[in-house]
Amino acid sequence: MDIETVSPNYEDIRPLNPDEFPVAIEELLASEEFKKAIHYIKPNLNWDEMAAAMRACKTKEQFKTTLSYDAVMTVAKQTTFSLTVSGRSRLPEGKPACTFISNHRDIVLDASFLNVLLMDVGYGSTQVAIGDNLLIRPWIKTFVRLNNSFIVKRGVAVRQMLDVSHTLSEYINHTIKESKESIWIAQREGRAKDSNDKTQPSVLKMLNMAGGADILTNLAELNIVPVAISYEYDPCDYLKAKEFQLKRDNPDYQKNQRDDLLSMETGILANKGRVHFTLGNRINDELKKLDPKMEKNELFAVIAGIIDREIYRHYRFYPCNYVAYDMLSGTRHFSANYGLKDKKAFEEYLQGQLDKIVIPNKDEDFLRRKILEMYTNPLKNFLSLEK
Repeated sequence: MDIETVSPNYEDIRPLNPDEFPVAIEELLASEEFKKAIHYIKPNLNWDEMAAAMRACKTKEQFKTTLSYDAVMTVAKQTTFSLTVSGRSRLPEGKPACTFISNHRDIVLDASFLNVLLMDVGYGSTQVAIGDNLLIRPWIKTFVRLNNSFIVKRGVAVRQMLDVSHTLSEYINHTIKESKESIWIAQREGRAKDSNDKTQPSVLKMLNMAGGADILTNLAELNIVPVAISYEYDPCDYLKAKEFQLKRDNPDYQKNQRDDLLSMETGILANKGRVHFTLGNRINDELKKLDPKMEKNELFAVIAGIIDREIYRHYRFYPCNYVAYDMLSGTRHFSANYGLKDKKAFEEYLQGQLDKIVIPNKDEDFLRRKILEMYTNPLKNFLSLEK
């Protein structure tokens, strides 16, 4: 659905309106960096045909279902063995607008892949929450807003945080309830670099802020649907491990924009193997079982746990997860789930990723353990459901 206008309060975070398309498209076409990025994905692209197709898009829906869909599927074909989805029968009947909350593996592709999969099952795509720390270049900000993303402001002063969070909550509530458009948001700020996926209660507190009733009613009105994302291989695993050591050796270490750009490029362009998305159950039935008189922080923590368990039970596991678990624990607990060929392939993959890390005082044992944890933690979380 293309909404012509929204409240002026959202001007600096909302996606672009249809009347803003022509200028935005010309800005993109004039950007050499945008042209270079597109050619990375589609090196044989006829630029004049691309420009004509972009100029022909008059609505967000046209842009998403033609150009964006094609770009994402091109990436999927080039960098994944398969891209699949399950759980479509769990989607609420009548296709109400939902808040899809997922674990977070890849800066760009988590939401992009989810959107093409939702389109494929006939549900329609979502508006996407994206942190302003990733809008590294002017063309990226233009592109994501053109592509139906709304902006989450990061790193604001503490005194501004409440206002920023409330505005974001208002926008999300407006989008779900008034515009009748679904949204995607990660379960936490930034990726879980060790793949130990935990929903941050602060995300739920933000969603609740602009509701008009009690916590349980407010969150139920947003139709929260947890989504479990499972990548066979995380192309950025070695970059995440590198960051772990740099932070270990220097607690004041901070990534720069170049690091974020490298993570974005690596995540998009490198091999991911099999990628699977599982749509979980909407949490409304679970919310009905909770006591609305519970202390607020405790209530938010319990709801976060509901989302976590729904994600954990719907992970998809690959041989590398089982191999990593056994390598890390020094056991053969899951040896029935992989063969010698699988183990050798993962060991070679692991060493290849470690070889890419170039830093002072490289601690290969520490780095190896960190990468193994990334592939083990989802399995550990799944196993925790049995306790």
